[in-house]
Amino acid sequence: MQSLSHFQQQIEKGLKDLSLDGKPVELYEPIRYMLQLGGKRIRPALLLMSHEMFGGNPDSVLNAALGIEVFHNFTLMHDDIMDKAPLRRSQQTVHEKWNTNIAILSGDTMFVQSCQLMTDVK
Repeated sequence: MQSLSHFQQQIEKGLKDLSLDGKPVELYEPIRYMLQLGGKRIRPALLLMSHEMFGGNPDSVLNAALGIEVFHNFTLMHDDIMDKAPLRRSQQTVHEKWNTNIAILSGDTMFVQSCQLMTDVK
């Protein structure tokens, strides 16, 4: 069985490899920014670990795990707007760095991307 940190590293690499260079740039740049703010990546790592624990190949559910992390960050982005939070992980929140409308639309895009990723199980 692989360690938690192994799976967290897989999630970090997977997030970096996501295709987030779409247009308009104003929509995708906040998504890249939000995902690079870090975090423990526990939720997706637990999916990979539990899949392995029951005999599955974690690579076959990597996209679903990434979808969980993208979904989690979408909820954080919208929560920051609702709370009028100025900071997330000691960095400017998306709605502060860009504006509320961009944060809402970028968050909605993250929701769609997360659904696409979570349904991509091999």
